[in-house]
Amino acid sequence: MSENEEKRPEVGKKLHDARVAKGYTLDDLQQATKIQKRYLIAIEDEKFDELPGDFYVRAFVKQYADTVGLDGKDLLKEYDDDLPKAKTDEYSEHIAQAVETRATSKRKLTKVNDARKYLPTVIAIVIVVIVLAAIWLTAIVRGHRDSSTKIDNSSVKVSGESSKKSSSSSKKKSSSSSKKTSSNIKLTASTRTSSAVTFTGDALTKDTTLTIKTSGQAWNAVTVDNSQRLSKTMSANQTEKINIAKNAQTIVLTLGNASATTVKLGNTTVDLTQNKAYPNTRTVTIKLGNTTQSSSVSSASSSSVATNSASQSTSSTTGSSTTTGVSSSTPTTAASTR
Repeated sequence: MSENEEKRPEVGKKLHDARVAKGYTLDDLQQATKIQKRYLIAIEDEKFDELPGDFYVRAFVKQYADTVGLDGKDLLKEYDDDLPKAKTDEYSEHIAQAVETRATSKRKLTKVNDARKYLPTVIAIVIVVIVLAAIWLTAIVRGHRDSSTKIDNSSVKVSGESSKKSSSSSKKKSSSSSKKTSSNIKLTASTRTSSAVTFTGDALTKDTTLTIKTSGQAWNAVTVDNSQRLSKTMSANQTEKINIAKNAQTIVLTLGNASATTVKLGNTTVDLTQNKAYPNTRTVTIKLGNTTQSSSVSSASSSSVATNSASQSTSSTTGSSTTTGVSSSTPTTAASTR
């Protein structure tokens, strides 16, 4: 064995030189032949007893030679005496099994390595899923607690809130009713003829809208305190709105077709024809805030008439007295003259 270690064996040296000439390392050769590196070293050192068996020696030597560019069959024939003997069938069977076994083991190792590559990713995904599930469960538990707390609080406050709501609703109703009352204007027909009508009402408390709507074509005009605000022929289903200031006193409407016309002052509908009893009504006068003034004027006029009558009667009485005195005195004078 010492001589073999000092002088490189011829078979092993030939294979070694061929590998070096190809530029292969033992790792490259192991990758190409699927033969373990330690067996390749044993072949180059001709330590054939380190191989699994005699039938592997010739198989590995042939495969080694074919891989590095040598003819494996010629090499086996050349060094037939130096290599362990093995039956051809046994050699073929075992070499096939050896190559297949190594290829299978390599595929298994490759699959295991691939699985190991994806293992960190799988672990990270599992951790993320667990964390999200924990957060979701925590949110559900907190939601149930919050809902139960809100129910308790609402049951405690329900009486106070209901009283507040009832008071606020009553206030809203009262305010809405007051608004409706304020927007309603009471109009009274003071005089009416076959073609004209006069309405009286209280003074406006705020600016109000006068709405005119016709169901048929008609000419209409509106004058507010001697200022003309509308004069046009309105078509069917046409609506005109006029803003009436709160200090307005007299509104005069001239209607071309009262039966086909609807007039509203605020929310109050003006009865133009007294339920169609006066279909030919043409002039509608609305006097606002003039009820007291008109009564005072009428009383003042009646008192002045009475005063004038009294003065006229007094003057007539005085005149008659004077005439009587004159007439009576005249005969007396005449008598004395005689």
